[in-house]
Amino acid sequence: MALFTIQNEFRYDIVRKIFEGGMGVVYEAEQRGTRDFVKRVAIKVVRPNYASQKTFIDNFIGEAKLVADLIHTNIVQTYHLGEANGVYFISMELIRGVNLEQFGQQLSDKRRLLPRELAIFITSRVARGLAYAHAKTDKDGKPMGIVHRDVSFKNVMIAFEGDVKLTDFGIAKAKGFLTDQEGEVVAGKADYMSPEQANFQITDKRSDIFSAGVVLGHLLLGKNIFKGQTADESRQRVMNMEIPDFRKLDERIDDPLNEILQRCLTRDLNQRYSCADELMTALEYYIYKGGYGPTNETLGKFIRELFGQMVPAAALGPVRGGTELIETTARVAARA
Repeated sequence: MALFTIQNEFRYDIVRKIFEGGMGVVYEAEQRGTRDFVKRVAIKVVRPNYASQKTFIDNFIGEAKLVADLIHTNIVQTYHLGEANGVYFISMELIRGVNLEQFGQQLSDKRRLLPRELAIFITSRVARGLAYAHAKTDKDGKPMGIVHRDVSFKNVMIAFEGDVKLTDFGIAKAKGFLTDQEGEVVAGKADYMSPEQANFQITDKRSDIFSAGVVLGHLLLGKNIFKGQTADESRQRVMNMEIPDFRKLDERIDDPLNEILQRCLTRDLNQRYSCADELMTALEYYIYKGGYGPTNETLGKFIRELFGQMVPAAALGPVRGGTELIETTARVAARA
């Protein structure tokens, strides 16, 4: 029983659009409270045409409840689930930075090569976030069985301070939170899927380790080796393509690093890293075994120089997307 209940109002004033996806829009907003309190947050809003679809809304709510207690430095934190005029929204930690897709594009545009140690450092932080999520238990101490299932360039963010954040648990698998049609439908980005995910099989935490390996390979090579012309071609490559000897693709990749990649990307689940902690340990040993290696500050300095501390124009934009969406989100009042 609660000792007491606090009721107050949150008001969110939309500042600008950060990202627009097929089913939702993410805005930067100002959360306003009593005595001129202001906090900058990100607001994830359901598109109006999905607001009436019960399964989608149930999963949107399930995502918010799932990540509410995922409090970790390498996971974007969720603050609040709200509803206004029939539109659901999630208030989240605002990351001043870019996702890996924007990061990779900037590297390509400026013809810069990401240092090997920074590629490994970024992936090690993704592994840290995954290890925490995979081990999460409920209030009764029972494992929640979380599997992200969408570890990809779009869902890994780097803040200009150098923090690496895993985001978007929208298709995550967890007991009792989201409608799970695993084995019937395939969800996620095809070129980052594990073979078992691409083949409509049941997944566990080792699926996320394969995806983390794809991210690492992409960071090192500047390309995703599984990406095809279509999503179906990508899925087929994930399931059937021979995993290359990465030493032949980049001279910076030595035997130990090639072994890490091979263990991440093996289709034999018994040979893959058994947990994200094991992958994290291997990556961190690789970059720190000499006594010194990259830090958040090292990565922050690199990304600030790369972008000049400016969010790329593609990530910004005026608040658009239909009058209905603007009217229901531009000034949201929600009761806690």
